[in-house]
Amino acid sequence: MKKYLSILIALIVLGIIAALALAYAPFKPSGANEVLPADWKAEAGRGEYVMRAGDCFACHTAKGGEPFAGGRGIESPMGTIWASNITPDKETGIGNWTLEQFRTAMVDGVGGHGQQLYPAMPYENYRFMKEGDIRALFDYLQTEVAPVKNEVQATSLSFPFNMRFGIRAWNWLALSGQADFKPMAGDDQQIRGQYLVEGAGHCAACHSPRTPLMAQNGTTVSDANFLTGGMVDGWNAPALRGKDARVQTWSASEIAAYLGAGRNAHAVANGEMALVVEHSMQYMSDADLNAMAVFLKSMDGQSVQAVSAQVATPGPHSMPPLPADEAGQATAKLLTSASPDMSLGARLYLDNCAACHFVSGKGAAEIFPELQGNAMVLGKDASPLISVILKGASSPATDRRPMHLVMQGYADRLTDDEVAQLASFLRKGWGNQASQVSARDVAKVRQKVQSLAAH
Repeated sequence: MKKYLSILIALIVLGIIAALALAYAPFKPSGANEVLPADWKAEAGRGEYVMRAGDCFACHTAKGGEPFAGGRGIESPMGTIWASNITPDKETGIGNWTLEQFRTAMVDGVGGHGQQLYPAMPYENYRFMKEGDIRALFDYLQTEVAPVKNEVQATSLSFPFNMRFGIRAWNWLALSGQADFKPMAGDDQQIRGQYLVEGAGHCAACHSPRTPLMAQNGTTVSDANFLTGGMVDGWNAPALRGKDARVQTWSASEIAAYLGAGRNAHAVANGEMALVVEHSMQYMSDADLNAMAVFLKSMDGQSVQAVSAQVATPGPHSMPPLPADEAGQATAKLLTSASPDMSLGARLYLDNCAACHFVSGKGAAEIFPELQGNAMVLGKDASPLISVILKGASSPATDRRPMHLVMQGYADRLTDDEVAQLASFLRKGWGNQASQVSARDVAKVRQKVQSLAAH
């Protein structure tokens, strides 16, 4: 026993020494991954375009606040992390930062004052961006954004997450490889798409699962779990890759339309993805949206032809509702019969949902999403589906699709048991195969929705 106690004490001492060494060892920032001429300057508009591709506006702008002045609360499993002021204000923003300090924040997660940044800042992904894009973004923020004096409240997490020096150890485990982009084998369109998805677009921050240490479990296409599905702020981020990836049944043009317009024949963006479309993806060029779509379709070696068509071609279009397919015929027949002895879930669907999503469960293309095979409907966690039923959802207007779509909420109309019955029907109808939802599940989500509304 005495021997084992001595070993345990020795291991604890070694652990403390290792932690102190990590905390106080000199930090060596990553250098530029691209050699640029001394007189290099980004072409007009490039910096703003990189900002849109990186979705900087959405995170660094509080609701009702000045652009990029920070103050938006970002929920995490550790607590609320407050986004920083990245305007060129010299006192409260990044006006005194050098390019080297900015690059270090982008690729190493270390701020201008040497502080470790919480990984709500997706430097796990931005580290794959090229130096030209990082410099263009820095120039844009320093010269084209108005300085705003706004002292953002300090992030104050509970112990041990308030010990920022521990993030150095986390970075050692989480950051994969050098701060550089490694293209896969493919043509120029595929490689451009890979660069945007892995880097500025930071798609893995939401669509890759997390390790027990909360690091992204897959940041590049060479990682097995890259884009196989995740969870962000109470929303399912569906798999974009693998056998459960519904998006892989879409064409490249349909994927590009969803990215750029927030809707296609199958789905309508909501939740966190709606914000991405509103503040980032709608501003991307057709060429880049097509490149991302082609990469997503071909990243596991599938043969996909190059796409050059205009994304979400302007209408009007004739898009008649689709009939039920073989898997959905039994459910469609049941709903069409409107029999008095139908289950409560089916009756609730007819009363509240069928007018938009139809008895076929196919919805209306680019307006009401299909429910058959819907990633949110089938999610392992039914909370996002319950939340949408309770509080509704909306999809942003974009230049490509100007109509702002809104679904009403049913929190005041349906009881917890009724929502559970309806959600369970959706998760079992039209060939869907997902678990039942209980009234207790709904009560938990309702309480959270009410709490958020109160704040």
